[in-house]
Amino acid sequence: MPFFHRDELLQTLGDRLLDKIWDRFPALARNQIALTWILYDDPVPVNTGGAISPNDFWALSVRGFSYRGVECIYPASVVKLFYLVALEIWLENGMIAMTPELRRAIADMIVDSSNDATGLVVDSLTGTTSGPELPQGPFETWQWQRNLVNRYYQSLGWKELDSVNINQKTWCDGPYGRERAFLGETLENRNALTTDATARLLHGIIGGVAVTPQRSQAMMDLMYRSLDPVLLAQDPDNQVTGFLGAGLPQTAQVWSKAGLTSRVRHDAAYIELPDKPPFLLVVFTEGHSKNEALLPFVASEVSTLVGDSRQ
Repeated sequence: MPFFHRDELLQTLGDRLLDKIWDRFPALARNQIALTWILYDDPVPVNTGGAISPNDFWALSVRGFSYRGVECIYPASVVKLFYLVALEIWLENGMIAMTPELRRAIADMIVDSSNDATGLVVDSLTGTTSGPELPQGPFETWQWQRNLVNRYYQSLGWKELDSVNINQKTWCDGPYGRERAFLGETLENRNALTTDATARLLHGIIGGVAVTPQRSQAMMDLMYRSLDPVLLAQDPDNQVTGFLGAGLPQTAQVWSKAGLTSRVRHDAAYIELPDKPPFLLVVFTEGHSKNEALLPFVASEVSTLVGDSRQ
């Protein structure tokens, strides 16, 4: 069953949000944006420090709004959240061992969104490495290994994960050799995520049930984004400027993971505002990656709407 339920009030507010987005950005086509908005009513079932068991947590159906939330879209660096959770699972179960280099890569993958660091994480998760093309037999074995993360997420039985693909590294210049062959002639094997799937994963992290409460908190620590303008100015790749965090007041607290290419601009964030219900917001946009005003506008509008969302 879906992890969130729709209600009339949030549907009305969500429709109002979309109207405001298209009024402000008329060049944004209806199929160039997807979003999932989860609202946390009292008692808020997140940041509980493990007070709620995983079974009890997932039995709580929160309110949500989704627009094109099941559409598969290239996720860019948002996929790193899925690699992060998988890695914590592997570590917790003793499937791999922590090393200084892996610890450094985990932090750089999320804090700085390093693609090189992500490469080490993917190699560690799957036991595969990049390199020249392989003969058919070894290449088939290599592909089976690389799909290990996909098989793990499919084993969870989440409906939101039915159509996703999580088996590619993230690149700066692009893949070569066996990595390019694995991507497919027409890029048919690219990573693909939905905003609903991303929202469910993030919901589990902030709920403290992704792996263990301690590991969930460690993941949140990596995702925390300062809104201090002085600190942001010192880091041009801060994952706030041009993303959801830029549309929030400095009094907000934000945990997020952004994604950006020449084609897409995405963000997935959990947001806490003073005197308002906390919320989770995942927004994927295509064809407008140079528009640094779009995602901040969406966050600003949602921050206003949550004040009207109390039941």
